[in-house]
Amino acid sequence: MCGIVALIQANAADTSVAIELHESLYFLQHRGQDACGIATCASGGKIYQCKGNGLASKVFRDDGSRVADLPGYMGIGHLRYPTAGTSANAEAQPFYVNSPYGISFSASGNLINATDLKHFLDFEAHRHINTDSDSELMLNIFANELNETGKARVNDKDIVDAIGRMYDRCVGGWACTAMLAGYGLIGFRDSYGIRPLIMGSRPSEAGEGTDYMMASESVALKQLEFEDFVDIMPGQAVIIRKGTAPVFYQIQEQKRYAPDIFEYCYFARPDSIIDGISVNQSRENMGTRLGRKIKATLGEKAVKEIDVIIPIPETSTTSVPFVAQILKRPYHQGFVKNRYVFRTFIMPAQTARQKGVKRKLNAMEQKFAGKNVLLIDDSIVRGTTSREIVGMAREAGAKKVYFASCAPPVTHAHIYGIDLASPNELIAHERGHDRTIEEIAKHIGADEVIFQDLDDLQAACSDADILRPEAEKLRDFEVGVFCGSYVTPVDAEYFKHLEEVRGESGKMKVLEKVRGAIVNGSAGKNVLEAATNGAKGLDLGKGVPSSDHAATKSAPYINGTGDQRRPSNPEEATPRDRMDISLHNFGDF
Repeated sequence: MCGIVALIQANAADTSVAIELHESLYFLQHRGQDACGIATCASGGKIYQCKGNGLASKVFRDDGSRVADLPGYMGIGHLRYPTAGTSANAEAQPFYVNSPYGISFSASGNLINATDLKHFLDFEAHRHINTDSDSELMLNIFANELNETGKARVNDKDIVDAIGRMYDRCVGGWACTAMLAGYGLIGFRDSYGIRPLIMGSRPSEAGEGTDYMMASESVALKQLEFEDFVDIMPGQAVIIRKGTAPVFYQIQEQKRYAPDIFEYCYFARPDSIIDGISVNQSRENMGTRLGRKIKATLGEKAVKEIDVIIPIPETSTTSVPFVAQILKRPYHQGFVKNRYVFRTFIMPAQTARQKGVKRKLNAMEQKFAGKNVLLIDDSIVRGTTSREIVGMAREAGAKKVYFASCAPPVTHAHIYGIDLASPNELIAHERGHDRTIEEIAKHIGADEVIFQDLDDLQAACSDADILRPEAEKLRDFEVGVFCGSYVTPVDAEYFKHLEEVRGESGKMKVLEKVRGAIVNGSAGKNVLEAATNGAKGLDLGKGVPSSDHAATKSAPYINGTGDQRRPSNPEEATPRDRMDISLHNFGDF
């Protein structure tokens, strides 16, 4: 669930596209904090890029000075959200291949047939894959299909045909932007409409022609004064050549129109409109429907005994006033969020997560002391954060603590781009069966827990469709995390593969956090031992494999031999960072 942007200026003599791409990254920073990057195309078709791990302010420096290294009139940008892959610098996007034609590529989403694609690229296409990123796989599938033309120069039809063949091979949910050197921009979306992609336009500042921009959320377009928003539809692609209007192509028949509902209840900014649905309005609707559920669950008497309703910052703050309106109870801000906690403090180990919650939130005692409180959060995933927050409320003097979630219980893995947790780490799912509501309440220490119903969540989003008439409102959503029914076909072996990849990448991420803790002086005894022993001494979370052979089955083939042997100690043999080998890569720092 990353953030992607692409922009092409009407005036090909302009060289300032990176300035606006850089600015747009900050409007979408919530979509990914692990890594970011920008690639631009200047005169003569030369590609420039800057990318690396960290926030946009780190990669491009606080003053944005690295943007000066990115001349060009068109470009694409990316913000990476952690998935089940690794967090090496080499996986920062955009990706680039010089053959054929020079292609830069950014993607949001996930492929669920990555193993088959790796085999095809190695044994049939003979293309080398340098990372564990699905986006690099997709880029190389596209490049291979485009190369089949055998032409020195391609046209729109060649590109559309290549994308179509790529769609036939790839399974999953995605929204992608690509840049063909000297040709133009390409945007496309999976046939189910799982991941969002929106296009806007504005008059060129040069006075002639029109600039065009694509982004994951409308807020990035609006803040840069783009208008006339158009959603790229499921199975659709758009090609924008320099100096011409966009041309839309239906690459594959629309199979469903099912946006990921997690965009609305958790991920997207409230001031965005995605697939015609106002994120803010959807969360207000969630509050109204959750309020009704709380009233029906607790009963009139218990509701009247609630002294205050308190949101858990920040997503639920939009919903809480509407919960309060239904329950006719007051609401107040009871937690202060520290916005300046570095991510290095928050390690995958359970104890570190618990400390991380207290570093991020502080309870104001006067809002809790001697009161019955109703806490509202956007969702409950592992339950670690919820348990700590309930504990903080009780420490602040709360008599009773009720806890309500704007989303239903999360019982299954997210497979389209968000690495929520292993199924066995989910609080609503334990050892192959779903926990009862009472068991969840006991686990987090609440007097009672109330979850939104799935039907109500879907209705809340559908009712927030502000662009379509009632009869045409979107009513279909990707809701697999709540029920296990995914919109795309999923082989059971994929979940096994996901666990193996998550186990290996979990160890690598622990080591990365360990190094950070040592550098900033916050490392305790167990952290220092982990640095010495390759993360073996730290809790990686229940259900996450930690054996050295866990990732062997999913290791990429090596130079066509099928040899999947690994070093005897992967933690010591694997380099901490690997930059990609693209030309003009200004990210090597």
